Amino acid sequence: RMTESITRNSAATMLTVYDVARMLNCSARTVYRLTDSGKMPRPVKLGALVRWPKAVIERWIADGCPSIRMGGNR
Repeated sequence: RMTESITRNSAATMLTVYDVARMLNCSARTVYRLTDSGKMPRPVKLGALVRWPKAVIERWIADGCPSIRMGGNR
């Protein structure tokens, strides 16, 4: 049962693409474009689900939304 509560608590700190889009005041498609271009943190894939850790997104926004890409082109 402890595992269930940990899983539930962890899931509560994960954001959907729509949550992130709302935080950034943009569309879900823009969130995917920013992610694909390396301009924002990569999501965590949970099976077929795509989620962003809330703390990571909040820190990224607080830091002024810096580009995440390091190095050259993909």
